[in-house]
Amino acid sequence: MTTLFRPQVQKLATLSGHRDCVYALSGATDEAAIYSAGTDGFVVSWSLDDPTQDGELVARVENSVYALRYVPARRWLLIGHNFQGVQAIDLDARQLVHATALPPAAIFEILYDETRQRVYVALGNGQLAVLHTADLRLLQLVSLSDKSLRCLSLHAGRGELAVGSSDTRVYILDADSLAVKHTIAAGTNSIFTAAYSPDGRYLLTAGRDAHLRRWDVAVDYAEDLSVVAHLFAINHLTFSPDGQLLATCSMDKSIKLWDADSLRLLRVVDRARHAGHGTSVNRLFWSARQNRLVSCSDDRSLVVWQISREDSGTGS
Repeated sequence: MTTLFRPQVQKLATLSGHRDCVYALSGATDEAAIYSAGTDGFVVSWSLDDPTQDGELVARVENSVYALRYVPARRWLLIGHNFQGVQAIDLDARQLVHATALPPAAIFEILYDETRQRVYVALGNGQLAVLHTADLRLLQLVSLSDKSLRCLSLHAGRGELAVGSSDTRVYILDADSLAVKHTIAAGTNSIFTAAYSPDGRYLLTAGRDAHLRRWDVAVDYAEDLSVVAHLFAINHLTFSPDGQLLATCSMDKSIKLWDADSLRLLRVVDRARHAGHGTSVNRLFWSARQNRLVSCSDDRSLVVWQISREDSGTGS
């Protein structure tokens, strides 16, 4: 017998200020500030401790931004400036400290690797750009696909980098050599999001075909489970800070909360039930500060959700 918990969801605030679709969120789970960006080129800082505060403009770039990565150790915010490259903003000085030109393509994901002192960048031309953390100089361009690379996730324990692509595959790279170790046929359409489970046992992937899939890392990434999770494309997935819950968001305008172990659906967060977003929900950020989940959308807004637990009884 196990005790099951059904999360309760309360909408705390709608954060407005962007002038177009919002695609990127980043922050540190233990810090109050989160950062957003989107089609309008505005990069904005918000406070999770006081979500009624107005956002603060951190930077403005010419083109759209699909990817942000906050680096707490350096107090940098890395900005994926589409068709230009990666920029690093020193958040304390509020100034640009590095800018690296990359091939003229969309930038869909940025990942920071503290151990190897690398920054990985997923490009719309099918290349993985590898930068040195110290000054963002370009170390290597790795061609993986003839379609866009959409998402990145690092398994620190195994030294493996998962790269999801619009060619329906996920490429598992050796994080040191960048050689491809495994290729997973991970869906029937573009893979938009991938994340290793906090315990490192599984890789979870999702994308345009609306399926949530789980892969067993220890068995050469064999498929472990597949769930038809949403009506339309799944844009992003993320785990709760305690690793017990999984959140997904979709073009179907909803956020769904799942039991991380069983992938049992626990809660649907949408416009009808919780006054949620009116259009596609593009990305999520789950903060350990008071267990708050942040979502962003094509409707130009962010929403801050309070997640709490309710004992729903016992089950087998």
